[in-house]
Amino acid sequence: MKPFDIAQELQSNAYPGRGIILGKSADGKHAVIAYFIMGRSENSRNRIFVEEGEGIMTKAFDPQKLVDPSLIIYAPVHVTNVHTIVTNGDQTSTVSEFLLNGGSFEDALRSRTFEPDAPNFTPRISGILHGFDYKLSILKSAEGNEHSTRRFFYEYSHPLDGQGHFIHTYRCDGDPIPSFEGEPKLVTIEGDIDSFTDTIWESLNEDNKVSLFTRFVNIETGEVSTRIINKNK
Repeated sequence: MKPFDIAQELQSNAYPGRGIILGKSADGKHAVIAYFIMGRSENSRNRIFVEEGEGIMTKAFDPQKLVDPSLIIYAPVHVTNVHTIVTNGDQTSTVSEFLLNGGSFEDALRSRTFEPDAPNFTPRISGILHGFDYKLSILKSAEGNEHSTRRFFYEYSHPLDGQGHFIHTYRCDGDPIPSFEGEPKLVTIEGDIDSFTDTIWESLNEDNKVSLFTRFVNIETGEVSTRIINKNK
């Protein structure tokens, strides 16, 4: 399968929602992570990413405008021992707790379901990275049925240089917003962390993009490089 050009993939979709990219840099040295959030409502757009330890948190840019923090304030990225966890919600904590107690990524997510935000029932997307290897998951409702959950898990070992996989919450904009369908998309990862970050940020819809986190981890040396871009400054 030929990988999608990540810039074209993002530019063709005005509202993919929240998205995770995991993969391997073109130089073959770095594990690559990207996580972005978008928003249509004032509450969703009133957010920034801030570093917290080895991970990040979402926070309200203007606390006085914060209406409902339940689904928008969480830790998208958390490092637990040798694993980096990336999710679009509070299931980050669930995965971390399971790992620390001898459980697995899959066990953790089997205890969770999609977000309770009817009528969208936003999927929970999650990823975990260990070395170059990674897993992705999506928990989604069955055709918008609030009582039926479909859980999908994908595992990638020894990824190829310059390739990654991209999963996001929404197929496109809509009302209600249609959930992502199919397997995570094989996409290109090009350049160093700065060019990769710029490509993603500039390709996201200008009106709807909110924040972006990227990280390159040199697997041989352990050196970590992180970039954060917030539309709210």
